[in-house]
Amino acid sequence: MARYVGKKSQYIHSLVPGQPVDDIFILASANQAQSKNGPYWNISFQDATGTIDGKIWSPKSQEYPTLESGQMAHVRGFVESYRDKKQLKVDHMELLEATAPGIDLADFMPTSCIPPEELMEMVEDLIAKHIKYKPWKTFCKKVLNDEEIRTRMLMAPGAKTVHHAYVGGLLEHTLQVARASMALCDVYPNLDRQTLLVGAIFHDLGKAWELSGGLTNDYTDEGRLLGHIQIGQDKLEPFLKRSKTLEDSLKLHLKHLITSHHGEHDFGSPVRPKTPEAFVLHFADNMDAKLNIIDQAYVDMDKTGQEWSPYMRFLERNVYRAPGTPDNSKKNDDKPENQCLLPLKA
Repeated sequence: MARYVGKKSQYIHSLVPGQPVDDIFILASANQAQSKNGPYWNISFQDATGTIDGKIWSPKSQEYPTLESGQMAHVRGFVESYRDKKQLKVDHMELLEATAPGIDLADFMPTSCIPPEELMEMVEDLIAKHIKYKPWKTFCKKVLNDEEIRTRMLMAPGAKTVHHAYVGGLLEHTLQVARASMALCDVYPNLDRQTLLVGAIFHDLGKAWELSGGLTNDYTDEGRLLGHIQIGQDKLEPFLKRSKTLEDSLKLHLKHLITSHHGEHDFGSPVRPKTPEAFVLHFADNMDAKLNIIDQAYVDMDKTGQEWSPYMRFLERNVYRAPGTPDNSKKNDDKPENQCLLPLKA
């Protein structure tokens, strides 16, 4: 493989038809096909700003007997327009080591709009604000201060492709589910706010092991064989066993919250919710995942000026951007140019 020395300067979101390309990208996918002129490669190139389809036509395609997703490449070519969609025609491509000089992985991996370290601080602020029972507070601190758990949570995506599929996605999703759960406790004051918050913070902990993250973000062997619900329980069990002051009934309730948070057997939940807190966690989790999918659809719709999204398989429908109610109390000049949606959902 070649050794690249340089700094990435061309990003997918800003590429336009007719533009020459000379930069590095990740191969998000690569598969061979056959045309009347010979074999060619269909490639999806990726960086932190998005993806673009690409082609390596014959005979150039025959210089690459194998290509795999997750590989990094220095690409030369130009951007075409095919059926009103941008496409990268490759003239030359060199495969690179991810550790090559000048390569910053942050240029290629989508990341939450708020840095993961700040998201973690927000989670810890929720603990300080809402958890008053010392055994629960101690439990949370010990888990979050575990070096391996903290490192994995900071980097983990929230899913492979469907929602929050980017670095910091797990923490972003965790924070939103926890915030939504705390808001519902204000509406339904009989809920056990503290146990619910612990469940919200750790409900998807297993995803930090279920998914590899990184350039490929695929399911690990552990993830495929056990799933994130079982993995999460396994990671928390040593901390629960070492806690001598936390009542067994609270430990059991926490395990139920995590085990039942997918809601139904058909959605991968070993058991269905059987406490009010378990229902709240399930609905908060489901709501945040779906709203994130819609947010991502809106971003794509903004690029095309469409009011309706394409059919979305995971929602089983198209989504519509409804016009907002005018708010004359706010001036447009006061809007930040690059506002992150995350705080608006709290």
